[in-house]
Amino acid sequence: VQLQASGGGLVQAGGSLRLSCAASGRTFSSYAKGWFRQGPGKEREFVAAINWSGTSTTYADSVKGRFTISRDNAKNTVYPQMNSLKPEDTAVYYCAAAPAPLVFTRKDEYDYWGQGTLVTVSS
Repeated sequence: VQLQASGGGLVQAGGSLRLSCAASGRTFSSYAKGWFRQGPGKEREFVAAINWSGTSTTYADSVKGRFTISRDNAKNTVYPQMNSLKPEDTAVYYCAAAPAPLVFTRKDEYDYWGQGTLVTVSS
């Protein structure tokens, strides 16, 4: 069972990036999916989450209105679209999956984690 995050890179402030997280080894269509991030010297924090069907989402206040999370269950993939990026968004972004259909915001609610992808936002 693997979650593979990709799409990170260097972007200027105000720019956009679209991350993706592909799952392999099993079908995660009935799982909740989430994204977390860990900035330099900081703890891993919640960013966004989506339920199994894509009908319910929730966001951290710091990204609300700028980030949009979506999923394509046919491709076993979840995408956060990140717009209006700020230098404080610089972090390693991790995707995660929880074996339940609801939306979760706590790290300990997720059983599967990807390896992370680095997003660097320059000012």
